Amino acid sequence: MQDMMVFRDAGSRTVDRYLMSYEGRVIAVRRHPAVLLLPVSLVVGGLVLCGFAGAALGITWIWWLWLGVLGYLVWKVIAWSIEFFLVTEHRVMVINGVLNRNVAMLPLAKVTDIALERSLAGRMLGYGEFVMESAGQKQALRNVGYMPYPEQLYLEVSSVIFGAEDASPD
Repeated sequence: MQDMMVFRDAGSRTVDRYLMSYEGRVIAVRRHPAVLLLPVSLVVGGLVLCGFAGAALGITWIWWLWLGVLGYLVWKVIAWSIEFFLVTEHRVMVINGVLNRNVAMLPLAKVTDIALERSLAGRMLGYGEFVMESAGQKQALRNVGYMPYPEQLYLEVSSVIFGAEDASPD
């Protein structure tokens, strides 16, 4: 195989439990941290708002609301840290969920096309969205957003999915 992109960290155990005994990881990545921009923005904006309301208007109870927003950020960071996009020799999966784990899976044999879409923000921050087409009617995986280093990852995923078909016999 070409360059294998396998991250060995605390998330390895999370990913390994969803692999079949004959399967090996080829690609395992977390989504781009840009997925956390909205929660971080809410915390920063809430901090400014609470600082203003506390200082100018004398409202001190508003800090409890800000703690709720901060808790939301912590929840999103935890969810991001245990969510993985995984490609093996046999299937593509997205594993996510903090309290309830969800595993969306698509067999490689069913993937007919994969496209990479990048918004302006995605190009500036370094993420993209994969759009996968399959032979089936209903897909567990169609759009996978916030993929890091998208061009490299797109080539790696494409070579795993379509590489065997392109190999010449001699």
